[in-house]
Amino acid sequence: MTKPSYQQDAEHFLLHETQFHLGMMLTEQPHPKTCGLSDKLAEDTVAGLAMLLSVDDDLPPVAKKTLESIPFQKLRNDILATLESGNRIFFSGCGATGRLAILLDAAHRKFCAKNSQRFPEHRKYFETLSEQTFSVMTGGDFALIRSVESFEDYIVFGKRQLFDAGIKAGDCLIAVSEGGETSSVIGTIHAALETGLQTHFLFNNPSDLLVQKIERSRTVIENSRVNIVNLATGAMAIAGSTRMQATTIEMLIIGLAFESALAEHLRKTLPPNIVQKIGNFPQTPFEGLERFECLLRQLRQQDNLKTLAGVTDFEYSIYHAHGLITYFSDEYSIDIFTDTTERSPTFKIPPFRSIFEKDAPASWAFVKDPLRTTPEAWKHLLGHVPCCLAWKSDDYRNMNVAENIIANPPEIGIDILSAYKIGNEKDSSRFAVSPNAAVAFLVGQNEVGHLAGTDQWFQAFWNTGKCFEKQAALAIGSNRPDSVTALWNGGLFFIETDLPESPLDLFSHLAAKLVLNNISTATMGKLGRLTSNWMAHVDATNKKLIDRSIRLVAELTGFDYDISCLAIFKTLHEIRSWSEDRRKTVSPVAYTIEQIKKGGYHTITDAHKLPPTLYAEN
Repeated sequence: MTKPSYQQDAEHFLLHETQFHLGMMLTEQPHPKTCGLSDKLAEDTVAGLAMLLSVDDDLPPVAKKTLESIPFQKLRNDILATLESGNRIFFSGCGATGRLAILLDAAHRKFCAKNSQRFPEHRKYFETLSEQTFSVMTGGDFALIRSVESFEDYIVFGKRQLFDAGIKAGDCLIAVSEGGETSSVIGTIHAALETGLQTHFLFNNPSDLLVQKIERSRTVIENSRVNIVNLATGAMAIAGSTRMQATTIEMLIIGLAFESALAEHLRKTLPPNIVQKIGNFPQTPFEGLERFECLLRQLRQQDNLKTLAGVTDFEYSIYHAHGLITYFSDEYSIDIFTDTTERSPTFKIPPFRSIFEKDAPASWAFVKDPLRTTPEAWKHLLGHVPCCLAWKSDDYRNMNVAENIIANPPEIGIDILSAYKIGNEKDSSRFAVSPNAAVAFLVGQNEVGHLAGTDQWFQAFWNTGKCFEKQAALAIGSNRPDSVTALWNGGLFFIETDLPESPLDLFSHLAAKLVLNNISTATMGKLGRLTSNWMAHVDATNKKLIDRSIRLVAELTGFDYDISCLAIFKTLHEIRSWSEDRRKTVSPVAYTIEQIKKGGYHTITDAHKLPPTLYAEN
């Protein structure tokens, strides 16, 4: 008797995709501090947020040990040597780390652009310096706004993207993977080694565990030409949610290494009076760590916790009533994209919608630049014209990838990216649904000044924001402007913290990340998309997320991995016949658990009808 196709696929995953069975990794474990988080958030938003933020205490000790290490010094010194030689530093990543790569590159380019204007006599120098960084995100810059399914599963994609970027000997690669096993990121390392680049690999699981369990990780971790910077801090606040603690410490460590190297490079090449005017460089990376620890303490002050809870409850009230929120930003759009894009696969909510998808469900959140048109906004956000992939069927065929990708190449070119209207064009779909809100997101004292409602940015914001039912502001800075609260009928939410300036504005970006990550996670928890400290609504868009989905079903039903695998693959086969709206909004995990509880999958979960155990043999 022929087995059902879902059973064949499940057995293939159990037997032949063991390199994507990642339950043993620390980053995939639930953190003991956040056990019962979903119930805590339902009872008391402030207490739930305090529980979430407490996990960040794991980061400073690991960061301190890293700063004292030889691998960190090598990372910092190779960045300096690359800058001095006129070569390029490539940041590569996938998902959250890919967006981190884009942020680091964009922050450097904005630093150069600002100082090119301030010091026109050194314009050529800063323009040249600007081109010395480049980001390689799996799926190209398109993936900043929307996840590209299955791309992270292929080593060859990472290799091809780095080669397409024009790498050459003398360049430097800083590759980042929270788990340490992302195939596409490992592919960029292989390309770098083949070309003779200085190569660095940062990740957040124990090296010996990766070497023992994951062959693709072993090939690069044991290569003496790869500088390994291990940032394992333990379990995440939410099991598998590496966009939180893992990516935070990666941003901190790479940022401190880059800023330290850049400061020395500037001192060597520019007159002392210019260097003095440029900015507040941390004297050492350890001073930067002290600033970070101060930021963590300040965010957990009671007034700030209450404000974070206020924003969470505000967002919850909008989303619970099936409404929409549109963020408006000045210089921190990339930070919002980094958080909001991740919400789609993590919590199975509709992804951002382009103008070509009028019938698709609207994304709960969106981001707009009130000052610029969409083409201008993309260029301003990235610091360059977007770098998107225009690979065709023959390209994918030559890379020997899955037939479904060859037959239907993903549409992720610049023309598709441009169809996401993030500029100041009016988009009535964002306020056609009630309730709706326009939220100004402002970071640092320069941007806090927009709250007064008298400058160009506020006027541009108000031209669109007045069309929304509510206008609110989420601001992060050191001096709360109490006198302007009346302008914001949705509320003025002010997070009071010190944000010392630095070349990449590293601490402002860290503050923005911590605030947005915790608000969005808490909001989704209150909406029922967490069960304790597990992501109960994760999407299964690649092999790692399929494995995570299986483990979630096992955790939440009590069935073993084999049974849960069969159940997930049965769901994944059923999903193919669903409408697009349903596919984009219903989590395979949640649906599978619902079917098991209703008895709909009894032929799978009745033990006597199961095939012999496969997973235990591996």
